[in-house]
Formats: sequence, C-alpha cells, structure tokens
Amino acid sequence: MNLESVYKEAGAYLEGHFLLSSGNHSQFYLQSAKVLEDPALAGKLADELFSVIKNAGISFESVCSPALGGILAGYELARAGNKRFIFTERVDGQMTLRRGFEVKKGEKFIICEDVITTGGSAVESAKIIESLGGEVVGYAALASRGFCKMVGGLENPAPNAKLPSDKPFFALGEFGFAMFAPDECPLCKSGSKAVKPGSRGN
Repeated sequence: MNLESVYKEAGAYLEGHFLLSSGNHSQFYLQSAKVLEDPALAGKLADELFSVIKNAGISFESVCSPALGGILAGYELARAGNKRFIFTERVDGQMTLRRGFEVKKGEKFIICEDVITTGGSAVESAKIIESLGGEVVGYAALASRGFCKMVGGLENPAPNAKLPSDKPFFALGEFGFAMFAPDECPLCKSGSKAVKPGSRGN
C-alpha cells in the first residue's frame, strides 16, 4: 500500500503554510481525519499496521491513544488485533486517564497515534500507562513525519525525537517534510501567514 497515494486520494495531503502543534511551520500537513472518515479504508490501514507489528514478534494486550487525533487509529488497531482500547486526554494541559479506564499491573500496551512527529504526546500517554503499572512494548502510527527511529525506516532519530530508543516504533510510511522555526520560515519571509490545522489546542 502506498501511503502517500492513500493520503492524496483522500484529500488528506495538504499543501500550504501550516502552524504545527510544536510551534514550527511547514509547507505540508497530513490531515489523517480525512483518511479515517472512511471506515473501510481505516480498517484496511489498521489491519496492515497490526500485521506489521505481529510479524515483528511484538505481543500486546491493549492499545492506548492520546486524544483526540489518535483515537480513531488506535481504536481500529485494537479492533484489528482483537485487543482492548483506552485513551488518555488532556485536562488543564496535563495528560491523564479518565472515564473509568484502568490499567492492570503488567498489562502490555501499544501506544498508537494517527501521525507521529516527535512523539511527545505518545510519550506522555506511555508515562501514564507505566505509572499505573502497565508495560509499553511499542509505539505505532499510520504515518511518521520522519523524526523518530522507525522499524524498517529511519534509523537515526532527529535530535528532537522523543520516542525511547529501546522501544520499537511501527508505521505504514514516512513523510520527511521540512519544518521551520517561525523566525526562519521561508514562507513567512515571503509574506504568507501560517494557519493552524486541527491539532493540539484547537
């Protein structure tokens, strides 16, 4: 499956001038919600992602995703593997586990997002799981933005990558879009104004 084609056909591969949740700017943005609005396509992608994880020999019992963007991808991954699904969410800026969700001691989790850039939100979710006695055995996403070390992909993580090096990260494809600090952004210098797509704080 060509993930770039999937995103483009779904109208989810956006080109413009975007303000990312990290505060950086980019000419490109992956709007995974446009991919995941098609249940059949979402299921197909999740089935493939589960197969990649299973073929790597990683065994897990549950999936946890950070809200909001990761919920659909994580739920579909859990369905594909017949696993339990829970999600974390921010309350007053802090990641937390609510809604009666519980974590059993030693329960093995995959942390799943739709897209992972540096992995900050995924790591926050992992810390919650681990603080409650669970074990995070890996990370997963439909797409990687090319910053974190990925199984079958990028081998040397970027300096700002936050995923731990001792846990595998699985994704269906990598997108190495350039990102710029606001004061170094060539789009800004050309007079364009960055817009914020659906993301953290939106």
